[in-house]
Amino acid sequence: MGSNGNLGAIYAGRFIAGLGVGQTPVVGPVYIAEIAPASVRGLCTCIFTGFVYLGIVLAYFTNYGCQVNMGDDTPLRWLVPTSLHIIFAGLIFLLTFLQCESPRYLVKQGKDQKALEVMSRLRHLPQDHDYVLNEVNAITLSHHEEMEATKGSGPLGILREAFTIKSNLYRVALTIIAQIMSQWSGAGSITLYAPDLFELLGIRGTNERLLITGVFGIVKLVAAVLCALFLVDFIGRKRSLILGITFQAVSMIYVASFLTAVPGLDGSSAYQLSTSELAASRGAIAMIYLSGFGWALGWNSMQYLLTAELFPLRIRAFCTSLAMTFHFVNQYGNSRAVPNMLLPVEDGGISPQGTFWFFAGITIIGGLWVWFFVPETAGRTLESMDRLFSLPWYKIGLYGNKDAEAQDAAFNEKADRTRVNVVTLEGSNSNDSHNTLRKAS
Repeated sequence: MGSNGNLGAIYAGRFIAGLGVGQTPVVGPVYIAEIAPASVRGLCTCIFTGFVYLGIVLAYFTNYGCQVNMGDDTPLRWLVPTSLHIIFAGLIFLLTFLQCESPRYLVKQGKDQKALEVMSRLRHLPQDHDYVLNEVNAITLSHHEEMEATKGSGPLGILREAFTIKSNLYRVALTIIAQIMSQWSGAGSITLYAPDLFELLGIRGTNERLLITGVFGIVKLVAAVLCALFLVDFIGRKRSLILGITFQAVSMIYVASFLTAVPGLDGSSAYQLSTSELAASRGAIAMIYLSGFGWALGWNSMQYLLTAELFPLRIRAFCTSLAMTFHFVNQYGNSRAVPNMLLPVEDGGISPQGTFWFFAGITIIGGLWVWFFVPETAGRTLESMDRLFSLPWYKIGLYGNKDAEAQDAAFNEKADRTRVNVVTLEGSNSNDSHNTLRKAS
């Protein structure tokens, strides 16, 4: 930040910052998913995305405040907004010393007793409580079953398990396609180029565009909080995702139709909107807000949550990292492509209206893909996710949950029968001991 115009220092600083930012969407959601109870795992993980939007809102309004109070003639105009994330990076660094390790990671490392202690702390229950014991035992049993089934070790074993076991390969494909569909649905581009897109829709003046962009960030923050508190653990991941995609699709179709109907609107001040066009322009701006609401409700919350909770323990870190690599690759590609896509056809682009029709098409395809291929994961423990993927790949999205519930019922019945047999055996042994003592007396 204080490079005094040294471009190399700026690149070095952004590279170092990128290393930290790149780890955050991998480590954060996975850690939260591993320590949270199944009943509130969606809430806890979506709170993570909510705070992402809190950061976006602060960034938008910081830019607006600096523009209003500093103008464009001082280096502080970019130094102040850039320095904002030092506060949050410092808070994250200090708060990590108060965190405990994930019990699932400890089980993976063979530290079962430590895992029991941490689980007891997380659940605020004694170590000998049935809930704590059952949860740690389920994690341990699942991990041992994974190790016995794979019989592989090291990086090659993880790669083999991820790409040669059909159920795991399906999950890898799910998360990668989710990243592609979400990034090319257009919402990320709107977040990144919001002031320019608002200008394209008829908003003149830098201050006005920055203010409207800040309000856009608030809308997305509110949507993320609503999704976390009232939807993701109540109506499920899949329904929340489809609802958000529907909002996005309606928004993109409206904006694309508006730009098609008003071809002279290219973001310059030369074209003056008529009264009816001005009303339609305000509707398009409202639709941009609705698209942000749908994005926060659907793709942006679910791409982190589904990625963090789908995979078995042994390959979870690798597969989540792979998925988020596709996240950033597509994000970068999208950010580079959109300015060129917005150019007129004669200049090599596909025009603004063509760009939004493209986004609308990808959004609709993404909604259909979710409906047919993504199973519901709400309320299911991480150790029972395998049951969702027992069917052939083309049946998982529509019938995977029903089949998994049947497996759950069979498993619970077997567990209950085992407990009854143990109790009966213990009672029989107690009676035998009592009879032996009576004969001896």
